[in-house]
Amino acid sequence: MGGASRASTADRFAPFGTTVFAEMSALALEHGAINLSQGFPDFDGPGFVKEAAARAMAGGRNQYAPMPGSPELRRAVAGWFGGSSGLDVDPDREVTVTAGCTEALAASLLGLVNPGERVVVFEPFYDSYRACLAMAGADGAWVTLHEREGRFSFDEAELRAAFAGGARAILLNTPHNPTGKVFTRAELELIRDLCVEHDAIAIVDEVYERLTYEDDRPHVHLAAIDGMRERTLTLSSMGKSFSLTGWKIGWAVGPPRLTAGVRAAHQFLTFAVATPLQLGAAAALTEGGDSVRELCAHYRSMRDLLGEALTRCGLGVVVPEGSYFIMADHSAVSGARGLEDDVAFCRWLTAEVGVAAIPPSAFYATPTHGARFARFAFCKTEQTMHAAIGRLEKGLA
Repeated sequence: MGGASRASTADRFAPFGTTVFAEMSALALEHGAINLSQGFPDFDGPGFVKEAAARAMAGGRNQYAPMPGSPELRRAVAGWFGGSSGLDVDPDREVTVTAGCTEALAASLLGLVNPGERVVVFEPFYDSYRACLAMAGADGAWVTLHEREGRFSFDEAELRAAFAGGARAILLNTPHNPTGKVFTRAELELIRDLCVEHDAIAIVDEVYERLTYEDDRPHVHLAAIDGMRERTLTLSSMGKSFSLTGWKIGWAVGPPRLTAGVRAAHQFLTFAVATPLQLGAAAALTEGGDSVRELCAHYRSMRDLLGEALTRCGLGVVVPEGSYFIMADHSAVSGARGLEDDVAFCRWLTAEVGVAAIPPSAFYATPTHGARFARFAFCKTEQTMHAAIGRLEKGLA
């Protein structure tokens, strides 16, 4: 008998390979670099949240939760989202608990978008977006966020062109990873107008919803914009706001007609997620306001600390309005060292300077659009940040 005659991996995943996060984290480990590439904190979440999950385990809450999520967490999500959006949310008919926001994204696209339908996506994007589109058989229409005068923005004409010819949905992330952009009300109203004009739905990833730093750029829920309540699905999770990324507790909030699509896919992806962790998450959302405010203040401080250091080192920093990432133009530094793009720069920075960053060209449909940037994560302790800055200042002097 002969050997296998074709690749084992399905064609839909062939373009993606290993994620850039895994590649850069492995390189950081190999060289003993401080890892500012992958976006997870190097400190733990609030004790009262972990204690609530432990009580649930000790109290026998260890079997399958209901498919849409535990009633306690669905009520907590309804209160969390309703409190910031001003919308009245039905926890039974409009909230679905998922295995992190990543599963919520997959379930939304699989459950609501048919093969061949168009989804408008801003680039750069979180890398799972394109893989989820491939799983759904959807076509991506890419709109670039351009850096201009220290902020990222899009061209209205490019966005209108992406919708033209029929779009089933727009996939939006605000606050935005990796640029740190917080979409303005005016920008969201334009998106609203195009969704209404083309009868499109909006799938909004809001995992950084509480992590914003500028008073003039508050986070606005697209679902709360007039005319969008019935055509918007809002996705989020507790990992970013409570520094418990490994729990993978997320959710989708939307009107029953959209929730039905999410649940149709969710029941066959994971069906339900860890019961005791859902109960810990419910405690976080109902009791964790002070923790979130303290975390946001810490991140604002770390943003400023790292941003000022990168500027001193010769990088062009785009100060983020939200999330916990900084995009920095490395052109001056890499040009002086003969490094041709973001991949070469980030590999050199990891191996020679001892600080790992992400090459964001992996987050673009057209990789050259991101070649002059590097993405740094500042969701770290002050001790870690000072250690990284010391290496950067020494290595980039």
